[in-house]
Amino acid sequence: MAGAYGPDPAGEQISLAFTTTQAVRHAGRGSGYRNEVLSLRLEAAVGSCAVEPGALPAGTLDDCVGATVADLLDHPMLPVRIAALDAYLAHIRPHTPHHGARPHPLPAGSSLCRSLARAHAVVDLLPADPSPSGARRPVLVVGVVNSLLEQLRARGLAYLPCDLKGGTTEWGEPVLTDTAAYLDRCGAVLASGMTLGNGTFQSLLDHAAGSGKPLVMFAQTGSAVLPRFLGAGVSAVSAEPYPFFWLDGGPGVIHRYGGRP
Repeated sequence: MAGAYGPDPAGEQISLAFTTTQAVRHAGRGSGYRNEVLSLRLEAAVGSCAVEPGALPAGTLDDCVGATVADLLDHPMLPVRIAALDAYLAHIRPHTPHHGARPHPLPAGSSLCRSLARAHAVVDLLPADPSPSGARRPVLVVGVVNSLLEQLRARGLAYLPCDLKGGTTEWGEPVLTDTAAYLDRCGAVLASGMTLGNGTFQSLLDHAAGSGKPLVMFAQTGSAVLPRFLGAGVSAVSAEPYPFFWLDGGPGVIHRYGGRP
């Protein structure tokens, strides 16, 4: 808001607001899920924040269209504030090598094929040994994505699956709902950018910064926001701005920051 990043947010206007809603059940998987994402367009950049399906009040898009970034950074709804900040930072700090991003291609293919390819690229950002103390402590996964769990299983890495929605994983494991209760038991944290939009990110950041544990973020929500926390608690980010891998079957790209090269 003070203009330290560049253009005054009060002079930057959101031209387009839209939501993307999807339901998915990958072939061969026993369960599915739904996503809804609020996205805001600023010049060539799109900022996004996931929300619970159906949670956005009527009129939210009308609130955003034509508003300035400064207006929306003061909006009463946290997801609107996150999407506006994401759009602003994506506009002035795009995902380029100049700003620290390493592009990583995703192949064309089915939704499951692309999900697995993304998961491989995300898990590669964890240290080779996520428990450098030698205690083989598990990876705390915040925001359960079965493809990520499958990658951890393939590498012989133990994990604690956490998600506010609860439920079970594809392998019948109970999904934990109280992330804070398990932070001290883990050796590293692998967390969704959705934690920005639901207000739980700060506790993960504080724990990682205070303990020195790796905190790797996989982000569709806040893909341009989270790289700003590198070195301040976040150790690596997989940034995936709109359009997301699940929207079509063509080749795509994610942008990796930090972690192993």
